[in-house]
Amino acid sequence: MVQFSLNGKTVTVNVTPDTPLLWVLRDHLGLTGTKFGCGVSLCRACTVHLDGAATPSCVLPISAVAGHKITTIEGLGGPVAQAVQTAWDKIQVPQCGYCQSGQVMAATALLTQKAAPTDADIDAAMQGNLCRCGTYPRIRQAIHEAAQHLGEKA
Repeated sequence: MVQFSLNGKTVTVNVTPDTPLLWVLRDHLGLTGTKFGCGVSLCRACTVHLDGAATPSCVLPISAVAGHKITTIEGLGGPVAQAVQTAWDKIQVPQCGYCQSGQVMAATALLTQKAAPTDADIDAAMQGNLCRCGTYPRIRQAIHEAAQHLGEKA
């Protein structure tokens, strides 16, 4: 039995300790917003927040999250998340959309830690988040847009 906080609520799951968090979320808890892409942490479509840090869930054993806070795309909220989601829509980032939950999770973690990221900051934070459609320039633009919006509200 593993107990952890998921999107603000305590959950307990009974799975083998080496079961990847991704499969617990999708198959046992019905949260399908976190996507399976590669299964070896190379594409980051499976990104969630582990205690606020963007973390791939496909290789993270459930035993490693005991007592921690996990946030999925379904539980993402607050002003930073709202700014990112609004910018994503305004800049029309998604094409196929498959990678977008992982991209949004990584961008939100970045802007939570760094209010006005440079292009180099964005590149470092988003490194490994693959987009098959190649919308990287729009992703960067949307992150800058969200940062600007958050700066105006401050």
